[in-house]
Amino acid sequence: MSGLEDAGRDAIARRIRTIPDFPKPGIQFRDITTLILDPQGLRLAVDGLVAMVDGPIDMVAGIEARGFVFAPAVALALGAGVLLIRKDGKLPGATIAEDYALEYGTDRIAIHADACTPGARVLLVDDLIATGGTARAAVRLLRKAGATVEQAAFAIDLPDLGGADALRADGIAVSALVGFPGH
Repeated sequence: MSGLEDAGRDAIARRIRTIPDFPKPGIQFRDITTLILDPQGLRLAVDGLVAMVDGPIDMVAGIEARGFVFAPAVALALGAGVLLIRKDGKLPGATIAEDYALEYGTDRIAIHADACTPGARVLLVDDLIATGGTARAAVRLLRKAGATVEQAAFAIDLPDLGGADALRADGIAVSALVGFPGH
């Protein structure tokens, strides 16, 4: 969680609403809409995500849907392009896709087949890392497209769910603006 002072982390955490028992009992839903409704909160989050980046980046990949909130702003600050990682079936034209496991079943994400130049340095960005299933699939997908993916940045980490550690095991440097224990 480097690149952001404790006061900045606290200011971000205070702006993230927790909704108990959503979408099911026992889950503490971390809602970024209250963070991004506040211009100062949005600025703190974008600046914090940018500060966590190590080295030059060619593209910022945002995962549908809330990753799309941060990816363009981070990309502009870094002088990079934006690559959208969509749910399968949402992109016209030729795509490449990657399946991943859910609690019950599987899902699939996709990018345009020509979205990434081989060797492009890509930063993965999303609002939250929980179990890591979607983020790990995104890394596999980007690497399948020829990208060099070494970093991922998130607004929120739920460390008890192990997603950040799973990404690190895949060779990804993971950073987050704030962490919340539990689910």
